[in-house]
Amino acid sequence: MASTVNSDKRPGYGQLLRTPGALSFLLPGFAARQPFAMLTIGIVLLVQHTTGSFGSAGAVAAVTGVSMALFAPQSGKLADRFGQRAVLIPGVLVHTASVSLLVVLALAGAPLWALFLAAVPAGASVPQVGPMVRARWAAKLDGTPLMPTAAAFESVTDEFTFVVGPVLATALCTGVHPAAGLIAEAALTLVGGLFFAAQRATQPAFGIAAAASAEPRRSALSIPGVRVLIVAFLGIGSVFGGMQVSLTAFTEEIGNPGANGLLYGIFAAGNMLAGLAMGAVAWKTGPRRRLILGYTGLTVAASLLWTTHSVLLLGALGLVVGLCIAPALITGYTIVETLIPASARTEAFTWLTGAVALGQAAAVTVAGRLADAHGASTGFLVPMAGTALALATLLALRSRLRPRPQTEASRVAARGIGHRVPVAVD
Repeated sequence: MASTVNSDKRPGYGQLLRTPGALSFLLPGFAARQPFAMLTIGIVLLVQHTTGSFGSAGAVAAVTGVSMALFAPQSGKLADRFGQRAVLIPGVLVHTASVSLLVVLALAGAPLWALFLAAVPAGASVPQVGPMVRARWAAKLDGTPLMPTAAAFESVTDEFTFVVGPVLATALCTGVHPAAGLIAEAALTLVGGLFFAAQRATQPAFGIAAAASAEPRRSALSIPGVRVLIVAFLGIGSVFGGMQVSLTAFTEEIGNPGANGLLYGIFAAGNMLAGLAMGAVAWKTGPRRRLILGYTGLTVAASLLWTTHSVLLLGALGLVVGLCIAPALITGYTIVETLIPASARTEAFTWLTGAVALGQAAAVTVAGRLADAHGASTGFLVPMAGTALALATLLALRSRLRPRPQTEASRVAARGIGHRVPVAVD
């Protein structure tokens, strides 16, 4: 049931955090999603150390990303049907075992195909904590003005993990042991995932309960607007993946590998700061227009990365790219909530998260091979190409992002919490 929200007050983070029961899933959810940002960079640093090739390291990380992208929506479907706890517990156990096996094989000098095989279950079992937290927010705030604030808050939380995760993984891999980043990732996944799964009181209705209170079950992928957003999030993933590999290659090339974590942290900090601002502003512009404008800015900024050849300029431009990512991510999650029925929430969020992972995987692979063959700066061409193609798709198919018509049940629910649900289209 949606929480009662005083529509006379401007929604803010303080009001959001006072939502009954919110802290019970936010705190363990924050801990459980930390390892997500450590996985790709941890694999790149370990495999590059053991093989000497950014191309091989990127390929193994890409297998993990593709596997996650393919299996994450299935995990979302199962969570919508059987509950989040039933999916999380076996998932974190399989993930911990798979990452541990990958570490052992890499350190033992196993052939590349063996690393690929271990990377498949490691990616497939990545716990989808972020989408699950978003689904819990949606279940509590459905139809209230606080939903965009919750989307912004979740983006800030995600981006904070992308500040902490890569820096932590890089520090562990370069200062302790090349495998330390992945070992920490596996341990945090196990502890944080089980702790989050234990919060049963706040998980959304599922199975028969969801079917009785929501619209007929429908796959999120069958909705045209969701497919358009998937393309947009693929482009965002290309920025994450291209930046991770290219920054690593760049700092190796200039003989200062320790700067990698700092540069990526600046990029992610820009994302986090923009997310904070997005949630604090009462927007009068509709989400479709915000998405187009934000994505245009991201494309322009990403297109300049390959021209930069100094740490200072790359840090500054990376900050700008980060500032442009959050508006696109937050608005995308806001829009998808208006396109899908409640019975497909977690699945829809995992499609978007999986799209970021798939775009990241493809970018890691291509950028790694470009960096090996032509130098670090050519790897930055990947974010430029990925965002440009996604922007062209958004412009061509933006009409598919119109909110779905409200059902009678939705209108009753909106009336029940004492206010109309505003729908800004453009």
